[in-house]
Amino acid sequence: MRYDGSIIIGGREISIASPAYFIADIAANHDGDFERAETLIYLAKEAGADAVKFQHFLAAKIVSDRGFRALGGQSAHQAEWKKPVYEIYRQYEFDRSWNEKLAAVAKKAEVEFMTTPYDVEAVEGIDSLVGAYKIGSGDITWLQFVSFLAGKGKPILLATGAADMADVERCVEAVLVRTRKIVLMQCNTNYTGSIENFRSVNLNVLRSFALHYPGMALGLSDHAPGHAAVLGAVALGARVIEKHFTDDNAREGPDHRFSMTPKSWREMVDRTRELEPAMGDGVKRVEANEVQAIIVQRRCLRLTRNLETGTVLAESDLEALRPAPVGSYDPYRLSEVVGRRLIRAKITGDALYPADME
Repeated sequence: MRYDGSIIIGGREISIASPAYFIADIAANHDGDFERAETLIYLAKEAGADAVKFQHFLAAKIVSDRGFRALGGQSAHQAEWKKPVYEIYRQYEFDRSWNEKLAAVAKKAEVEFMTTPYDVEAVEGIDSLVGAYKIGSGDITWLQFVSFLAGKGKPILLATGAADMADVERCVEAVLVRTRKIVLMQCNTNYTGSIENFRSVNLNVLRSFALHYPGMALGLSDHAPGHAAVLGAVALGARVIEKHFTDDNAREGPDHRFSMTPKSWREMVDRTRELEPAMGDGVKRVEANEVQAIIVQRRCLRLTRNLETGTVLAESDLEALRPAPVGSYDPYRLSEVVGRRLIRAKITGDALYPADME
C-alpha cells in the first residue's frame, strides 16, 4: 500500500531529510488544572518543543473499573499507583471545555496543538483544532477506531509499544486504507522510568521499519530516562520524537516521575541539533574542512639521499614521509616511479613530482 514519505504538520515537513520534530506530551501532567496546562505549554515551547500534546480520555471510555478490579491487583507501572486504576483515570481526565482555550494558548505560544484521543466523542470535539493525531500503543488492535481516526485525513502518528510486527502490519494497513499520511513510531511501553528500560528500547526496530516500509516517516515515543535513546533514534532515522513533559518530577501523579523537565528537554533538543548536521548524506568524500589535512597528514614519496640528474630511481632511493604536497606521489604509486630517470637533481627529503622524471 502507498504512503507519503513526506508529511506536513503545522507547516513543518516531516521526512528523512528534515530536522527532528519534538512533541512534548503533557498528557496528564496538567493535574486537572487549566492554568498548569497553560503554563506547561509555554514552558515546552521555551524548551524547544515543536508541538504540545494532551491525552483526551474519560475514565468510563478507556477503562473498565470492574475489569481492573477483577485482575486482583495492579501490575506493571500501575503497581505504584496509590488509588484504583479507574479512580486515577477519573482524576486525570482532560476537561473538554479546555479544548478551544488551550488550542488558542498553543497558537499564541507558536507551538502545534495535538492530542491522543481515546474515544469518538473526543475526536469530534477536537478535530477542527488539531493538525495531526497520535494513536497510543494500547489501541494498536482497536482497528475500528484506528480506521475512524485515519479517516479524518490528518497525519497519524502510530505508536507501537508492547506490539509485534504482525500487530504493526495490521494497524498500518488499517491506517493506509484511509490516509497515506503516517509516522510509524517505535515505542517501549514501560512507564517506570527505570534505567534498566534501556535494555528494552530496541532502537534497531527503526532499521526493521525502514526496511519493511522504505521511505516511511519514522519516530520514537520514548519513556526511557534522559535523551540517550533519542539521539540514537535520530541517528537511525527517527524524525518525530515524543516524550512526556512536566515542570517538576517530584509532583504527585502517574507521569511526572519519568517526564522530561524544561532543563532536560532543552538539553535533549540542543544535543539533537548538534547531531543532525553530523549525520551527513552518506557519501564518502574528502570534506572541505579536510583538504589541508590531506597535505599535512598523508605521506608522499621523498628522496632518501641526494641524487644527480640522470639517476635511475631505485626503491631504496625513496621513503614515505609527511607532508604530501599537491601533485606529489602517494606511496601506493611506488611502482610508477622505480626505474625512471631523473631530469633534475634532487636533495635528501625532497618530494618527488612527475616533472622531475623523464
